[in-house]
Amino acid sequence: MDKSATAPAGPLGRPRIRAAEYLRMSTDRQIYSIDNQRDAIRNYAKVMGYDIVATYEDPGRSGLSLVGRPGLQQLLEDVESRRADFETVVVYDVSRWGRFQNTDESATYEYRCQMAGVRIEFCAELFVNDGSIGSDVLKAIKRSMAAEYSRMLSNRVFAGQS
Repeated sequence: MDKSATAPAGPLGRPRIRAAEYLRMSTDRQIYSIDNQRDAIRNYAKVMGYDIVATYEDPGRSGLSLVGRPGLQQLLEDVESRRADFETVVVYDVSRWGRFQNTDESATYEYRCQMAGVRIEFCAELFVNDGSIGSDVLKAIKRSMAAEYSRMLSNRVFAGQS
């Protein structure tokens, strides 16, 4: 059943969409605080006509791995088990989804959501995650940049310990 069909109208008279938000913050950058992410996601949701019905959080968690990220693990479990009561997950940006060293890992988790009928949207990115060639190329670049940032940070920490 289409859950949005009975929802009140959103922008332009379209049905409202039920959405979840995913928030992650490591300890490296306060600009990505949970509150800042939530504010940006909620503003985006309002403009898009989304109702945030679920929140998944990984505060103080590294984005390098799925291990140690109970929020993302629960999100994936809910989506794949079809318990999710939403059609879209809104994430602040690609790096909040993860800074996986293998960019295919990041893509895999997004693909698992897509296969279960749940879209991933990045509210602070300058591309629409619509599967177009432009979107896919930009997302791949952003994933690589997120991974490289973590490698660079790790090298700096390691060099500082020598």
